[in-house]
Amino acid sequence: MHHSFLSIIGVIQTPYHIRVLPEWLQMVHTELSTQFSDFEFVLINNHCATSEIDAAIRPLPETLRKHLFLLSLSSSVNRDNAILAGLDRANGDYALIFEFDFSKQADLITQMWEKSQEGFDIVYLRAPERHLSWAGKQLYGLFYTIMRRYSGLQLDPMAHHSRIISRRALNSLLRMRENSHYIKAIYAMVGYNTAFLPVSAPILPEPGAGLGAQFRNALVAVTSFTTFLRSVLLWIFLGSVLVAGTTIYNAVKVRFTNVDIFGDYHQTLSGWAFLVVLISIFFAITCLNLYIMSIYLSNIYTELKNRPPYIIESVKRY
Repeated sequence: MHHSFLSIIGVIQTPYHIRVLPEWLQMVHTELSTQFSDFEFVLINNHCATSEIDAAIRPLPETLRKHLFLLSLSSSVNRDNAILAGLDRANGDYALIFEFDFSKQADLITQMWEKSQEGFDIVYLRAPERHLSWAGKQLYGLFYTIMRRYSGLQLDPMAHHSRIISRRALNSLLRMRENSHYIKAIYAMVGYNTAFLPVSAPILPEPGAGLGAQFRNALVAVTSFTTFLRSVLLWIFLGSVLVAGTTIYNAVKVRFTNVDIFGDYHQTLSGWAFLVVLISIFFAITCLNLYIMSIYLSNIYTELKNRPPYIIESVKRY
């Protein structure tokens, strides 16, 4: 028997989740009651019918129901924000997000806890693949490439939502109050020692999230956690300088030789070279101004988010 208090978090957001809820609760309860001294269930009702959830829970034994809390959200939110609601309510030494897809593998809870005892504050389940359409896979591939390159965060594209989080890591995570919450980036930003357990179950698409919704969520995450767009503006500025320089050189060459950089003959017109040079200079200046503005806006945005400048992992006394 492990003497730890676990908070098990489950998000209910589809009729399928309601159907499998009794089995999930019973399987997880059996594992917890034999392995841990104390535990609680924190269920998040992400705008499903409360009466249907009650009907699924009511027949369960009292020994299980006494450990259960149901938080009903007033409106539907994305899964990350629903998970955050559960983490806010978790009281345990460890908070454990456990997806309904793993109802028949409740022993993974004990395995994640045992892995955490090796010195890891966050342990997640890692999938072998992600089930998506071809277009969805391209979008996710581009998204994670941008996130890892321009955010400096160690993100695993094959990470399930299911994971165990120690109390000290959870307290630090809850300090990151992001309105556009991409919770996997927050896990990486918080840091702490992290490990994973490989599982055979693939990552399935979020219920109700089409390609358009996935693109919008990816755009929000990219703008919230990376400097990608500022880097794009820098390359646009550098490209504009190159284009402007080439155009000015070509205009001056045609003005004095009547031959452009490609070797073609042109008859010069009065004022043409001056106009091209003027437009090219203002084009480069405009792109420079946009880049400078993007730096200021990025700095202001970072300050407004008020993220803590550092997180103390532990203090040791001798």
